[in-house]
Amino acid sequence: MKYFWEGYIHPILRLLRPRHIVEIGSAQGWNTHNLLRYISFSRRRLTIIDPSPMFDVQAVQEQHGERFQPILDISLNALPKIEHCDVVLIDGDHNWYTVYNELQLLTKMDPFPVVLFHDVEWPYARRDMYYFPETIPDPFRHKYAHLGVKRGQSQLTQDGMNASFCNAISEGGPRNGVLTAVEDFLHQTELPLSYYHVAKQYGLGIIVAGATSRQRRLIEYLNKQPTIERR
Repeated sequence: MKYFWEGYIHPILRLLRPRHIVEIGSAQGWNTHNLLRYISFSRRRLTIIDPSPMFDVQAVQEQHGERFQPILDISLNALPKIEHCDVVLIDGDHNWYTVYNELQLLTKMDPFPVVLFHDVEWPYARRDMYYFPETIPDPFRHKYAHLGVKRGQSQLTQDGMNASFCNAISEGGPRNGVLTAVEDFLHQTELPLSYYHVAKQYGLGIIVAGATSRQRRLIEYLNKQPTIERR
């Protein structure tokens, strides 16, 4: 997500002026610190959801106080605890089951927040990856291996990227991958949602409902950007 900050995320936040931002998957905190700088001089709040963030959460909590709320749990347990937010950044567990159900949980919020996703392009658009495979029910968990992905080939390999992760052995097919989850959700939901796609740096996806005046202004803005495709 950090690679999209200057060109995409920050302009979207400036336009929306969200009061409450939720980040799912903070990892080393690179994008978290961008978000913290954004909320520093306002009454805005940031909630991060990550079972094991790789930065000093306590130090950040001491610096930012109530404006920063960490939830150290997986997203499907944490999201029901959040009644409302304006923007959600999803860069957590990159698999169909998690992403699809994250979106289903967000439909309980009114209005539906603006949602930004990472990894809607190769390698995880059409392939599941599991940080915690034991949290995925058996019917939704593909066979996986600690092998890497290599551009241009579907088969996993020992010298590929992300070989330390639990990557689905098969690529493509039903209920497999982040973009597949987004597409399935959009196909099934009754909400009037628009989807936008940035096809670089492993992909950025954006869902906007247009339920508020600021969301409608965001749709007008996104429609004018040459590097953003409306699908």
